Amino acid sequence: MSNVGIDVAKQYLDVAIRPNQARFRVENNEEGRTELLERLRKLSCERIVMEPSGGYELHLVHCLAREKLPVVVVNARQIRQFAQATGRLAKTDGIDADVLAHFAEAIQPEIRPLADEAHRELEALVTRRRQLIEMRAGEQKRRQTAPARVRPNIDQVISFLSQQIDDVDDGLRKLIQTTPVWREADDLLQSVPGVGPVLSATLTAFLPELGQLNRKQIAALVGVAPLNNDSGQKNGKRSIWGGRADVRSVLFMAAHSASRHNAPLAAFHQRLVSRGKAPKVALVAVMRKLLTILNSMVRHRQPWTPILTA
Repeated sequence: MSNVGIDVAKQYLDVAIRPNQARFRVENNEEGRTELLERLRKLSCERIVMEPSGGYELHLVHCLAREKLPVVVVNARQIRQFAQATGRLAKTDGIDADVLAHFAEAIQPEIRPLADEAHRELEALVTRRRQLIEMRAGEQKRRQTAPARVRPNIDQVISFLSQQIDDVDDGLRKLIQTTPVWREADDLLQSVPGVGPVLSATLTAFLPELGQLNRKQIAALVGVAPLNNDSGQKNGKRSIWGGRADVRSVLFMAAHSASRHNAPLAAFHQRLVSRGKAPKVALVAVMRKLLTILNSMVRHRQPWTPILTA
């Protein structure tokens, strides 16, 4: 079985294959991807590993998925840490491809099903909404210190961005309503006080594992599970780290709302604060509890009831 690493750039695809140590380069266009597929079909591929490359990898991922080849997109930080651990400190496209192939062979990352066309469209809409929100926030911040002569222009941009956000929200609603599974999950999630359409769409787009994992696994996947930091007789401070930042940031805002307007979660938050927990620690605990509740609701297809907080 061969393990393949592909370093993706805007112009080229550098490919390394283990264990035979083969290496070649093709252009990152339709002709180059076709040539790559022809060469990979001749191999018994166990894994094909690449890392995110600013979107330049998407066409290739979709091509490999259509051919039912075992492609895995791995977090770039993991790859770099693996390279450092194996003594590969230099960095070129060819070396990066070798490191990816070695990572595939040694670590054997889990192969997960890739999103279909509808799911990719949902991800794109949720991502675009976040980008528009960030642009509007930047304009609103600039307006605070802008001269009076410039403010009308900034107001026009803010108005345009707000309209674009409304259009994306409308597109998200229509897309979710067209898929029965998404529509059912959306109704369940939004039955929870504090959970709105933004969190519901974000979970549907970027957390398809919701309802399929246990509470510890889903918390670790999102990055709201406390991690130990102990050594010998030292008991270090627990903290959260890693996970899916896109989901975590929206979940933070939902937990902030739920800690005020969702009576059981508000009482849970208040109990933690009264015991001396720092406000941010208490809010992270609300995030974790809210995520656990949503995970259970989707798994059992059960709408919100206050008893779920127990």
